[in-house]
Amino acid sequence: MKTLLTLAASLSIVVSGSAMANSDLAKSKNCMACHSVDAKLVGPAFRDVAKKYAGDKKAEAILVTKVLKGGSGVWGAIPMPANAQVSEADAKTLVKWILSVK
Repeated sequence: MKTLLTLAASLSIVVSGSAMANSDLAKSKNCMACHSVDAKLVGPAFRDVAKKYAGDKKAEAILVTKVLKGGSGVWGAIPMPANAQVSEADAKTLVKWILSVK
């Protein structure tokens, strides 16, 4: 049942296309503890991520993997930890939103 509710919530976010809904998803998954839309915190600003990966056809897959498994070295010495609380569907929703940030 919990998985079904998570899927339904994810689908409503994708269908709505609302930037606010995706911002809320980022907050609920603790992304905003290290990132913000327009300023570097611990990690890069989402706007900077969108700029860096603009036009890269592999960006979505690369970033979904980083959200789920973590990563290091691209934005400096501080690694991004894996995010076990984020489902693959939510990671895809978040990455699509991040890549659309202007």
